[in-house]
Amino acid sequence: MRGCSWRAEFSELSSYHVYFLLFPSGEKQAGLDLLIQQTGSLDKVVSWAQQFPYASPLWMGPFLGFLNIYEPDYAKAVYSRGDPKAADVYDFFLQWIGKGLLVLEGTKWFQHRKLLTPGFHYDVLKPYIAVFTSSANNMLDKWEKKAQENKSFDIFCDVGHMALDSLMKCTFGKGDSGLCYRDSSYYQAVHDLTVLIQQRIDSFQYHNDFIYWLTPHGRRFLRACQEAHDHTDHVIRKRKAALQDKKEQENIQHQRRLDFLDILLGARDESDIKLSDADLRAEVDTFMFEGHDTSTSAISWFLYCMALYPEHQRRCREEAHEILGDQVSFQWDDLGKMTYLTMCIKESFRLYPPVPQVYRQLSKPVNFVDGRSLPAGSLVSLHIYALHRNSAVWPDPEVFDPLRFSPDNASGRHPFAFMPFSAGPRNCIGQQFAMNEIKVVTALCLLRFEFSIDPLKLPIKMPQVILRSKNGIHLHLKSLGPGSGK
Repeated sequence: MRGCSWRAEFSELSSYHVYFLLFPSGEKQAGLDLLIQQTGSLDKVVSWAQQFPYASPLWMGPFLGFLNIYEPDYAKAVYSRGDPKAADVYDFFLQWIGKGLLVLEGTKWFQHRKLLTPGFHYDVLKPYIAVFTSSANNMLDKWEKKAQENKSFDIFCDVGHMALDSLMKCTFGKGDSGLCYRDSSYYQAVHDLTVLIQQRIDSFQYHNDFIYWLTPHGRRFLRACQEAHDHTDHVIRKRKAALQDKKEQENIQHQRRLDFLDILLGARDESDIKLSDADLRAEVDTFMFEGHDTSTSAISWFLYCMALYPEHQRRCREEAHEILGDQVSFQWDDLGKMTYLTMCIKESFRLYPPVPQVYRQLSKPVNFVDGRSLPAGSLVSLHIYALHRNSAVWPDPEVFDPLRFSPDNASGRHPFAFMPFSAGPRNCIGQQFAMNEIKVVTALCLLRFEFSIDPLKLPIKMPQVILRSKNGIHLHLKSLGPGSGK
């Protein structure tokens, strides 16, 4: 439900006013608007969840309200369905990523999901292991030089360039020669767009298109969109032109791996209808956004966890050494053997989910487990960060304990208690791609370096569509010797 109707609905639901938190005592609307933009907002919601165990109304400005949920049964009631993304939030993405899988709904969403699914089949994903390895080793070679300076440095930007390099190769078939440098225009455009979108979500005065496009931030957003679109359009035009050559078509059919763009260009539905040029760009831009920034966040926060907990870092490294053995690099079958590393990755996801919050708009009424309900049109926010730190679900939630995800401990857990890739029919289509990349990259990192924290530069959590750090993620790196991970 949009606008005043949503606020009126809350006014009528007196039981929610008793049970849920509209605002904590003494906090005003303007204060909450400011709070959402501040660095402590994530843990503030966790504190509210301790007082209000199921959900609480959350307002963005005076007219836009959400039911902010962070309890597994409440999450299941909404996210086991196929409700569309909340237009009040995700419409802000349209200028950049268009109507791709992230924001589509109904029949067209189902059609695109079906067309894209073959692109994430394990036969397609297998050859990407070599891509992840190559991009990671390029980054680690640079870190060897930085480690010699014997001072901490921010790993986030380097991981971002590495993830974008991998994604460019997997999406377009080759890397951009500029991706390894900080002045990469495409990388900068993607970074700016994610920051600006989160800023717009948090700033109620920017929700109006007319006002936003007149502001410096709005004009900067449009420039960054153009930068990203020009790059994507150029690559698509070049690939489509190449496919007019029969020899090139034969090369693609016989090449060792297909890239994402090849799969999109060849996708056809039952009626032999292919994706339009607009749909192609939307899906490529969506994949680049969702596959790049989220992996960057996941890998960076995982390495921070390893630096914080050296005993777990040591066990992951020992496991990786044992799996690698005399091989030059990891192979597809090795990924399933990384059991302790996988548990540590999942525990890192729990404490630092790459996407801390997602939104839905109810297409029909929902009834919750406690008898409460919401009407069709209501806006719902799943606060994944608070869900993953819900003490009713996770004993000692602030403790880093990978054994939470051992087969015995995970078997009885609520299926909607852990949702780093969302859940239900609209879960992340690329989650296996992401997990493969994260496993390969983090294993290689641990084989090459020992990580430790910089106590003077601890990260400050800040949600900007993905989970970032306001001051970067500064770590000390100690090289474990030449060729240690090769």
